[in-house]
Amino acid sequence: MKVWTIATVILLMATTTFSAGPGDVLGPWKTDGGDAWLELFECGEKICGTIGWLKEPNYIDGKNGPVGKTKVDRENRDPALRNRPILGLQILNGFTAKGNNRWANGTCYDPESGKSYKCKMHLVSTHKLELRGYIGISLFGRTVVLTR
Repeated sequence: MKVWTIATVILLMATTTFSAGPGDVLGPWKTDGGDAWLELFECGEKICGTIGWLKEPNYIDGKNGPVGKTKVDRENRDPALRNRPILGLQILNGFTAKGNNRWANGTCYDPESGKSYKCKMHLVSTHKLELRGYIGISLFGRTVVLTR
């Protein structure tokens, strides 16, 4: 009887460890190179994300923008949006939970190019999130790994 009790407890602990809920993806995530952090949050019943931290929030090279000035969304296709600061910019929108630690039907905005893409996420572990942006089908895209 004691062996079955211990086995059941271990099984329950393993189940809660390896299955993530919608809240497990929320919070800060560091980008590949560590140059930025994204803050994922609930927006209604979906998941969204903003740029929460930048290693270099101001321009340091005159060819990219005025040195010392705050980086802005200068590549945006809409001229009315080109003065928005990059820091705090919402770049992830509308992700819905699909189960099995996956979210889909979202969009990702790349402020470096001014382009938006279809996007999906997969929580690989509590410390690793794969974010895939693509055009049309996910075969034609790129995956970015975010870490905690």
